[in-house]
Amino acid sequence: MLALIQTIIMALDIYWWLIIASAVFSWLYAFNVVNPRNQFVGSIGNFLFRVTEPALRPIRNLLPDLGGIDISPIILLLALFFIRQFILTTIAPALL
Repeated sequence: MLALIQTIIMALDIYWWLIIASAVFSWLYAFNVVNPRNQFVGSIGNFLFRVTEPALRPIRNLLPDLGGIDISPIILLLALFFIRQFILTTIAPALL
């Protein structure tokens, strides 16, 4: 059971970093720091978009329009942190 909990925590941690990478990439793309016509940059952006957008879209639909400020990654990171801490402090001790 410990291996399953550690695997779930590792998956949450990897997704955490993918969300951060996606947010940083979107800033770099918006401020024209990276070349959007570069195939490698485009494939990285496409990958990050496809991985994070299914989780971010429902949050964006619930939030009011903040005038170009997207706080959905922050809300998703807080939710992931809550889930991670809930698993570590409540579920894991009960199972072990």
